[in-house]
Amino acid sequence: MVWFFLFFSISGFCSILYEIVWLRLAMAQFGVTSALASIVLSMFMAGLGLGSWLSGRLIRKYGEHSKVPALRLYALTEFFIGVSALVVPQELLWGRHLLEHAGFSSSGAYYVASAIWIAFTLVPWCACMGATIPIAMLAIRQSYRRDSSRSFSYLYLSNVAGAVLGALVPPLLIELHGFHWTLTIGATLNLCLALSALALSHVLTDLETLSEFEQRVPSSTISRSRSRWTLVLLFTTGLTSMGMEVVWIRQFTPYLGTMVYAFASILGLYLAATFIGSQIYRYWSRSARKETQFVWACLGLVALLPLITADPRILMHPVMRLLLGVAAFSGILGFVTPMLVDRWAAGDPNRAGTAYAVNILGCILGPLLAGFAMLPLLSEHWVLTLFALPWLVLGAWPRAQKQWAPYAVVALALVCVAFTKDFQVGFPNSRVLRDNTATVIATGEGMQKRLLVNGVGMTGLSPVTKIMAHLPLAFLDHPPQNALDICFGMGTTFRSLLTWNIPVTAVELVPSVPQMFPYFHPDASAVVSSPNAHIVVDDGRRYLERSTEQFDLVTIDPPPPVEAAGSSLLYTKEFYTVINARLRSHGILQQWLPDGDDEVRAAVTRALVESFPYVRIFAYKRDWGYHFLASNSPIPNRNAAELLQRMPPAAVRDMQEWSPPVGPERIFDLILSLEKSPAEIIAMSPEVPPMQDDRPVNEYFLLRSLRRGDNVTLAAQVTNR
Repeated sequence: MVWFFLFFSISGFCSILYEIVWLRLAMAQFGVTSALASIVLSMFMAGLGLGSWLSGRLIRKYGEHSKVPALRLYALTEFFIGVSALVVPQELLWGRHLLEHAGFSSSGAYYVASAIWIAFTLVPWCACMGATIPIAMLAIRQSYRRDSSRSFSYLYLSNVAGAVLGALVPPLLIELHGFHWTLTIGATLNLCLALSALALSHVLTDLETLSEFEQRVPSSTISRSRSRWTLVLLFTTGLTSMGMEVVWIRQFTPYLGTMVYAFASILGLYLAATFIGSQIYRYWSRSARKETQFVWACLGLVALLPLITADPRILMHPVMRLLLGVAAFSGILGFVTPMLVDRWAAGDPNRAGTAYAVNILGCILGPLLAGFAMLPLLSEHWVLTLFALPWLVLGAWPRAQKQWAPYAVVALALVCVAFTKDFQVGFPNSRVLRDNTATVIATGEGMQKRLLVNGVGMTGLSPVTKIMAHLPLAFLDHPPQNALDICFGMGTTFRSLLTWNIPVTAVELVPSVPQMFPYFHPDASAVVSSPNAHIVVDDGRRYLERSTEQFDLVTIDPPPPVEAAGSSLLYTKEFYTVINARLRSHGILQQWLPDGDDEVRAAVTRALVESFPYVRIFAYKRDWGYHFLASNSPIPNRNAAELLQRMPPAAVRDMQEWSPPVGPERIFDLILSLEKSPAEIIAMSPEVPPMQDDRPVNEYFLLRSLRRGDNVTLAAQVTNR
């Protein structure tokens, strides 16, 4: 049995690795949106469920007649999984090229086509992953009879153990060599699994068919449940757990930030607690006891703990907020999920496949329900309460034998709901909007107004956002005809671009962000009503890939911090190639880089230099960040007076709005005095590769920070924030 534990630990590691990398590669090809992420994860889970259900059915139909040892079938599935690591990236690339040539002008149609291609790409390979558990259960029944009745929980435990490492180790591998190299590691491990299982199948020669086993072996120590209620509970555990993960990300992002390491910590903690709960179940189930009503009441109570730990009025270290909020629920879930599957299946691969598929169905619907139906309408507080409600009701359901402890737990849960508040309680005079992507808060007064997305500050009212519009347009060697603004923010750059009296398109990923425009600018209604103003809710990169329009200026202001997950896709060579194709002759790209370490600055600079023949770099106030101007034509050398002379009167007034008595000419003087050459920036870290989709240098920084001796633990990062 130790071999099976090893097999499924490695298999669990590879599965999470593939899920993380495939999601990111799909975003690079089809767009960084919540809808796209939901599509990828849903198809991944759908493949697991389909494979689990279908393999169970096939085992039931052909298992007792098959002369092929189950371990050899398992080896074959692991081989196919390893092949998928190398094939899926190419399939995603083919899909992108196919959709580009299809010429979808509608974002909705593009989503539908993307979903169809992603399903075609992921479901068959993920079905192989889902098939491994029923097939391995068959192998255990054939070779290890006494352990078969609890075989699902054994495999589940080992799979989760590997998944914990799968959440924590891949970020380190990606930092070292990128996404594709990391996939190669996974493929190698799967190939080793296939060869090892094949070799083991030749060692284990004492094989029996299912019919022989059922005739010779007494009934299992776990009685098989015939109640459909068990399947209902399995569906609900999947629904609530995955739905709550969506809520957790919104609740804890204000404290942990948007770095990949924060998300990896949430996933790693969830899986580690699940592993501990599963281990406790394995020990507890030896006596074949039945759980009490108290367990379900406790599950409902601990589901509400994030309401307490995410309440900003309660002083607590951010890491402790996550640990206390997530671990208890995940642990109990790790206990009850294998318990329910063992109870339904009692070692039968077919019934286990069905049970696991039902659980996965809940895992698919939970995030969709939370992200697209509940969170746009309700606060995180009430969404979490609704997900906890089924377990509280089950815990308080009247039973023949009176137990007061469950009722006390439910009462405590109601107190928790009544006296806790969401993050926005700290911003009493603010406007809050919610959508399927984020919770957006606009707060503050005067020049102290702030925009927060999921509790993270995005931007403020600053002249730097005006300069993103006026500096590159003043450098053009011809009158501008139009401009594209990627990342709307407070709308300041968009508003400034319109003062040049040209058509301006702004693209924003979060639907609620443009709706906050009037909060920050009193003239927002007049600005938006201009025939030159166009606002599009979409991923900026995907919009450019679908657009056929040419622009004189493309300005990009990626969301802070520079280490934010997914932000590298707005700094890569592949993205700059797309922009290059959309720039009019002598057009300019304006790229804002909000600081970053030497490696990030060098990687972005190298990506620009390798994409455009002419690049100029201007620091802003020495340590705020950098304005990169890139073009296929020489960017003229102009002094401050010449730049000012090229600006229309409305643009001059706009630039002066927040900077009296300094004046626009003095601002240009300061910026021009801080110009740096690309070679100077690259020399800060000459060995670093250019920023690419496969090498997101800004997002993955832990190892190089440790080499420098920086204090880069998650605790330190969130404390510094």
